[in-house]
Amino acid sequence: MEKIGYVHSVESFGSVDGPGVRFIVFLSGCPLRCRYCHNPDTWSKQGTPRSVSDLLKQAVRYKSYWGEHGGITVSGGEPLSQIDFLLEFFTEAKKLGINTCIDTSGSPFTKEGEWFEKFQKLMEVTDLLLMDIKHINEEEHIKLTGKTGKNIREMFAYLDEINKPIWIRHVLVPGITDVDEYLEQTRDFIRNLRNVYRVEVLPYHSLGSFKWKELGLEYSLDKTEMPDQDRVANARKILECEKYLRWQGENASADREKDTPTRADACGRSCC
Repeated sequence: MEKIGYVHSVESFGSVDGPGVRFIVFLSGCPLRCRYCHNPDTWSKQGTPRSVSDLLKQAVRYKSYWGEHGGITVSGGEPLSQIDFLLEFFTEAKKLGINTCIDTSGSPFTKEGEWFEKFQKLMEVTDLLLMDIKHINEEEHIKLTGKTGKNIREMFAYLDEINKPIWIRHVLVPGITDVDEYLEQTRDFIRNLRNVYRVEVLPYHSLGSFKWKELGLEYSLDKTEMPDQDRVANARKILECEKYLRWQGENASADREKDTPTRADACGRSCC
């Protein structure tokens, strides 16, 4: 029987969630409770039921716009929370020669049991992952997201082991992640990975705070300001962003300059 996924929304012409122009699928459900999340309405697993064939049919309508490097990105919420649907969706996409990308926090990752077997199969049909480093310090990670970061770091190690290309995103939050000591620790962590194609610093913003209020939730960063340009530049320097110029395709450096995101994403993901 065809797998059913629960979809929060889709975006036809995404330009910052992977290389080229992409069809973005935002799946519902996320185990993290990031304090800066600008789409808490994606936390619930409730969403619009979509079959693999139906969603893929919608995506391929835009295939002519994708060019050499574009394709499909599945984000969330947390896409790995719906790994069965995601595996079948990407398996069918690959039959059509479509570039596939997962935008994930890595929070569901485990190297145990059936889930890991499915993840290994998923990696065979995944071209790229966009990975968040929420916080490098375990205690601060729990404060920021409500969950451990240990298994996420294990996922980074596994992706490095199998040499699966990743882009790393790090949200710069004054007083939380915008601390030189933590940035240096994050840099050292990234230096030990051989599969990093890109590192992005995303300045914190509070544009989604109204959604928390609509859902009856307290937004704890209400008085936190955006980092200024000097602090963003400082973070980019410490994290050595300009060092990671690899891109999928032959014209890597040129494409990177052309496609550098301008959106200030509050969670490191399009819809988290």
